[in-house]
Amino acid sequence: MQRSESSSIARVLTVVFAALSGLYLLVGGVWLVVSGGSPYYVIAGIVMLVTAVLVQRRKPFALGLYALLLLGTIGWSLWEVGTDFWALTPRLGVLVIFGIWLLLPFVYRRFDAPARTPAMALGATLIVSGVVLVYAVFNDPQELNGTLSSASASAAATATAASIPDADWPAYGRTQHGTRYSPLKQINAENVKNLQEAWTFRTGDMKRSTDPGEITDEVTPIKIGNLLYLCSPHQILFALDAATGQEKWRFDPKLKTDPSFQHVTCRGVSYHDLTAAGAGNNGQAAAPSAAPAMCARRIYLPVNNGHVYALDALSGQLCKDFATNGDLDLQAGQPVTTAGQYEPTSPPVITDKVIVIAGSVEDNYSTREPSGVIRGFDVSTGKLLWAFDPGAKEPNAVLGEGQRYSINSPNSWAPSVYDAKLDLVYLPMGVSTPDIWGGNRTPEQERFASGLLALNATTGKLAWFYQTVHHDLWDMDLPAQPTLADITDQSGNVVPVVYAPAKTGNIFVLDRRTGKPVVPAPERPVPQGAAAGDHVSPTQPFSDLTFRPSRKLTGADMWGATMFDQLVCRVMFQHLDYDGTFTPPSERGTLVFPGNLGMFEWGGLAVDTDRQIAIANPIALPFVSKLIPRGPGNPIEPDKNAKGGTGTETGIQPQYGTPFGVELNPFFAPTGLPCKQPPWGYVSAIDLKTNQIVWKRRIGTVRDSAPLPLPFKMGMPMLGGPMTTAGHVFFIGATADNYIRAFDTDTGDMLWQARLPAGGQATPMTYEANGKQYVVIAAGGHGSFGTKLGDYVMAYALP
Repeated sequence: MQRSESSSIARVLTVVFAALSGLYLLVGGVWLVVSGGSPYYVIAGIVMLVTAVLVQRRKPFALGLYALLLLGTIGWSLWEVGTDFWALTPRLGVLVIFGIWLLLPFVYRRFDAPARTPAMALGATLIVSGVVLVYAVFNDPQELNGTLSSASASAAATATAASIPDADWPAYGRTQHGTRYSPLKQINAENVKNLQEAWTFRTGDMKRSTDPGEITDEVTPIKIGNLLYLCSPHQILFALDAATGQEKWRFDPKLKTDPSFQHVTCRGVSYHDLTAAGAGNNGQAAAPSAAPAMCARRIYLPVNNGHVYALDALSGQLCKDFATNGDLDLQAGQPVTTAGQYEPTSPPVITDKVIVIAGSVEDNYSTREPSGVIRGFDVSTGKLLWAFDPGAKEPNAVLGEGQRYSINSPNSWAPSVYDAKLDLVYLPMGVSTPDIWGGNRTPEQERFASGLLALNATTGKLAWFYQTVHHDLWDMDLPAQPTLADITDQSGNVVPVVYAPAKTGNIFVLDRRTGKPVVPAPERPVPQGAAAGDHVSPTQPFSDLTFRPSRKLTGADMWGATMFDQLVCRVMFQHLDYDGTFTPPSERGTLVFPGNLGMFEWGGLAVDTDRQIAIANPIALPFVSKLIPRGPGNPIEPDKNAKGGTGTETGIQPQYGTPFGVELNPFFAPTGLPCKQPPWGYVSAIDLKTNQIVWKRRIGTVRDSAPLPLPFKMGMPMLGGPMTTAGHVFFIGATADNYIRAFDTDTGDMLWQARLPAGGQATPMTYEANGKQYVVIAAGGHGSFGTKLGDYVMAYALP
């Protein structure tokens, strides 16, 4: 009696699941077909409904029919996505599990006729499904296998870092060339697996009630002599003993935040040795044994309230002879001085004579925001030497009494780089805000937007400008520190180049003397049809060195944890405007891919100048932008009592002063999962002599993103960059799971990983102290990225 009741319950559950699934797939499938999508879900829905009826009537043909559905789904899936395991899983997962359920004895033995033959057919189909999935696990079409050459470059390529002691990391990118490469090799591909935690430092700087959601710990420390320098999210500056992590001193600028701030972050600080000026080392000499005079060596700290502080590197005391008692006010000359709307978040470039600094201007708030002016100040006194205002008719014009820099000009928020030989500073430029509508931008606001700007560091005069996006309506600025390198091409010529990774996934390779492309970047037609009052450039430059998508996304690229939410994503995709990269924003909603987060972010490239190779970590996460016409509840001007700012870079953005607000969000399903199939992030290597991508690997798991802590390696989104070494190993945190990892530079094989106590959305660095090599990363998390917040600085070394 109990066995009969169990069988009846099982049959009811089977019928209910098959019927509800069939109805869902049929209704959703019809909607998808009407929208122009695949008819598969209609067919699957009908088959599931018929299967439910046959099971209810105890007809064994239910098993045979379901076997045909599963077999057809296998063929359709392989046709759509090939042997990509994570793309096959939502298509086959539910069907395979239900097929196994149908073969359980208390289900199939209750049919009113022998079911051996259809059961065998279904069993065989399940075996085929298993074989396909197992094969897919070990044959990932999204990865690229290859091995980098171990040949070394000519001496010309290594000379740029010769003046920096191997043991040190004295600038954000180690050198002012932004390479993120260390010649240390005590830690190498053979022994990196033995790395252990050496020390942990906690800053005590955590999220405050007055902070916005976008609070981030993105710092890369610098190391000179026996001291390590780093800033925390609220720009508290710490000096640590490099060998032990013990605090030597700290300086707190007492930043007062507000929820309207768009960012609270500090990517790093800058160092300068006044005694080394003119010695050919860009002021980055190691500390001598004799103690220098007060403020002979300085740390420059940018603060989010629009100030820069100069402090003595040994004591942490303010340098009273710099600006106003060590405090340089960058709000001077700004047309708008609302707190949080102008924020220097990246360390300035320091030459022998000049501090070159720019700053972040709040995105998408209004057409009346601070200037993105770039300024050069005397490195000793803080006196203004020059200004370059990207939105002015005469960018180098000196302000008269009562004059202000141009409102809303393009800004440079990411770290810059410097070539001392050419005396040129290279600044990655953003776009005049608001970003997503540009019908009222002036020619001056367009002139130096979204591209790479080269200025004479001593005079601020324009050397050249290369625009990477024309009339940018997607926030596709240059988001990362460029990298300078002298590359030996295949003809044996040494070419001084600058690598500029872009949000579009393009890496623009330019002769840094002239700004002319070394790797071709032809102009190609792009989609048209701008919103009312705006226009779209007919063409955009596309570099031949690129990680951008090789084709347009289709419905087949949509994803989900199951076939059910995948169907929702396919329907959503069909209802968005999308015609490939640079599809213009619309009121209907536009799929932006590469997304507003970009394929490259502020982490940049790691370039081994000895071997002439680069490590990159592109991401692939689409966004959706939807223009919101002005109307009730959506005024064109802010309330006069508004503090300004949105406290976020996603969601509703007002874009005051334009005909449209905008809603910006990642392209997620209602379940909160990305609608584009993984990978959403990977690491890759480039041979810079041939400009070929040699290998590519998924990175990151869903351990800290999924409801259950599952270690599935899917390829996660990242914020942060890689760091590479002469030991043929590179390190990276950055992923949406809380790990730091080490990879073999030659092959991309993962060699080591360590669990972090919070998100590692920062770029690691390495140095040597007392004969031991350390790898250090900040683990403080990222508010809007959703990783765990913390206040940790972690150091690792060999035992």
